[in-house]
Parts: sequence; structure tokens; C-alpha cells
Amino acid sequence: MKVSFLGTGTSQGVPIIACSCEVCRSTDQRDKRLRSSVLIEKSGFQIVIDTGPDFRQQMLRGKVEKLDAVVFTHEHKDHIAGFDDIRGFNWREKKPMEVYGNHNVEISLKRDFHYAFGENKYPGVPNLNFHLIDNKPFKIGPMEIIPIEVMHYRLPVLGFRIDDFTYITDANYISDTEKEKIKGSQVLVLNALKKSEHISHFSLEEAVGIAKELEVEKTYFTHISHQMGFHSEVSKDLSSGIELAYDELQILIN
Repeated sequence: MKVSFLGTGTSQGVPIIACSCEVCRSTDQRDKRLRSSVLIEKSGFQIVIDTGPDFRQQMLRGKVEKLDAVVFTHEHKDHIAGFDDIRGFNWREKKPMEVYGNHNVEISLKRDFHYAFGENKYPGVPNLNFHLIDNKPFKIGPMEIIPIEVMHYRLPVLGFRIDDFTYITDANYISDTEKEKIKGSQVLVLNALKKSEHISHFSLEEAVGIAKELEVEKTYFTHISHQMGFHSEVSKDLSSGIELAYDELQILIN
């Protein structure tokens, strides 16, 4: 199984107008972060987790020509705003996109992209089959997916374990019950917003603590704001087996 990091950044702490801070002006490409998303490939089958505002750019940059399904962690705009651009895959593959999300995601998609759910659709609008999921395992093609419910302040958010890969973003609390689902993973991807504490995201220190507690072989941090600092400098202080992820990083899971 191959995992490609389409984006490792966040809207949190990022100004609408171009930022002039040193991190945003960095020439290190690892400091250039689009909104968080991953592409997972297994046995010729490809899924994306989340379609943020940068979805179209990520698909073009990654030269993604085939997409079988989209899975959503939650309904916040930085995770669903690019949903309209699934229509390119509809046109190319001549079939609906298989879309998976919880009830909150369904409500938000029907509100923001109502034209894709109407009875009399205008030609060319996104075409999809929506599959309602909750905190129970489900299958997409060859992938057995175990949801992991975490808390994003007061909002339940879904992370996902696929084989020995676990992906969690937008969390600041994971219960002991849900941690049991993560244990034994070869790779854990976990959000780490910045060094200081935040009301709804793990800080760097908190994320490191989770990684060490779960004793996962390899942990990558994602959903990183520019307030974290330079990739090269932060990396120097991380323990063995823990790294900052970066856009276009690819990893193989046995």
C-alpha cells in the first residue's frame, strides 16, 4: 500500500492575504503546505481522504488520473471545500464518485453543494453515490477501513485505520477505547498544529506524547500551521521514529 501526502497544512493561523513571516517565505519546499489530505493506493484502487480547498491543485500536482472514492473525516470547510472538483473524475471515468462520510458531512455537502443532490441535476454537476458511515468498520474495494472516533474540541471527528496505517487529523483528544484501534499500526499520521496549546488541536508536545504512548513504529505529523516553525529546525528536536510530514512525501506500508 502506498500513501501520498497531498497536503500537510491547515487554514488555522494562515492569513487570507499572503503571509510575510519567515516560514511562509522559506525556500524549503517542505515549508510549503497545502491543506491536509492523503491519497491511498492499494491493489490498483485509489482513495482520497478529504477534499479541501486545494483539492484540484493537489490532483494536478500529483498527476492523479484515477480516483475510486473519497472519504471524509469531518465537515469543516478546510476538508470539504474542494468537493465540486470530483466532476473531473466523473467526466474521465464516466461513473459516479463513491463518497463516504458521517451524518454531519452529509448535511454539509447537501447544504454547500446542493446542486449535486437535486432530483433534476444540471448536466455536468458532480455525480456521486453517498455512503453514510459511523464508528463501525466498512470496506471500499480491497481496503478494510476501521474508523477511529476522536474529539476536535466538542466535535466528533473520524480518523481511519487501513491495514497497518492510521490517519488522524483535527483532534485534541482520543479515548482509551479508540487508542486500542491504533495500537499495532506500522505508521500513524497525527495532527500537530503548532508548539503552543490550542483549544481543538494537539500541540507538538501533545502529539509527541500520543506517539510515544502508543509505541507506533513510525509517526508523521500533519495539519501543521506556519506557526510551527521551519521544518528543518523542528525536525532536529524530534525523537527517532517521529517526523513532520510534508507535501508530496510518499511512504510504503507493508
